[in-house]
Amino acid sequence: MFDFIKKIFAKEIEDTSNMYVIAGLGNPEKKYFGTRHNVGFATIDALSDKYNIDLTETKFKAAYGKGRIGDHKVILVKPLTYMNLSGDALRPICDYFKIDSKENLIVISDDVDLDVGLIRVRPKGSAGGHNGLKDIIAKLGHMEFNRVRVGVGKKPKEYDMVDWVLGHFQGEDKTGIEEAIDKASKAVVEIMDNGVESAMNLYNGKK
Repeated sequence: MFDFIKKIFAKEIEDTSNMYVIAGLGNPEKKYFGTRHNVGFATIDALSDKYNIDLTETKFKAAYGKGRIGDHKVILVKPLTYMNLSGDALRPICDYFKIDSKENLIVISDDVDLDVGLIRVRPKGSAGGHNGLKDIIAKLGHMEFNRVRVGVGKKPKEYDMVDWVLGHFQGEDKTGIEEAIDKASKAVVEIMDNGVESAMNLYNGKK
């Protein structure tokens, strides 16, 4: 009887139907932690802490962990490829776990066109100049995956773009980005619970 229960439990864990891959984009070295470009990683950390999903697996050029958020089976992912090659991690993960990337992939990234504190949920679209999204689109062969973009503020004229996105938040922006990361985490859950349009209506353009 005990062996039968174990088999049922093992089958449930291995069943990846309707599983979501939630990927936050960033750069893996410690020096990049807390930078504007790494808000995707920070959002994954927030989800990991809130739902007790540890990213203990390191395969497919990524750190990831499997668990549940409410009724949803999820895989939280941080690509370890550096930003510009994020697709090298996400395509193999989606293929291996048989994830429909047009429906059950959610990608979280930074957005320099949005003020700090704002997020933008979209069901599809171009990379908008973001190299991580550009690589994911190239490797998946489509741009129809859900994404949550977190505002990190527009680049001041005196800054180089690379220096801006690899810089750290200062002053009031530290509080603003914490609120945005919390909002992005909630938007991810809303996408899974009630669909991307509901998340867009709740969170787009609202501080």
